[in-house]
Amino acid sequence: MTNLRKVLAFNMKHHRKRLGLSQAKLAELVNVSDNHIALIETGRRFPSITMLELLAAALEIDILELFSIKTIELAAKKDQKDAILADIDHILTSRLLNEE
Repeated sequence: MTNLRKVLAFNMKHHRKRLGLSQAKLAELVNVSDNHIALIETGRRFPSITMLELLAAALEIDILELFSIKTIELAAKKDQKDAILADIDHILTSRLLNEE
């Protein structure tokens, strides 16, 4: 899969989840099958310009955001933050249980 397909797949899935949409609901909004959405989100199919416009509108974003690396970078930072917070929680819980 090319980097462009990976970026599109990540961003499409990210924005779909941000809106709380299932693949089936997004497919309904852009008038395609949910399998078609799944193929785009896995990078196995690349949409036409018209489909990209429809997807961007349904996801309430500018079409260029479908190809933004910034979204991926922000998601990676959030994942790191979540992992650190989980580690801190685990350490504090362990210490509190050991003190009892």
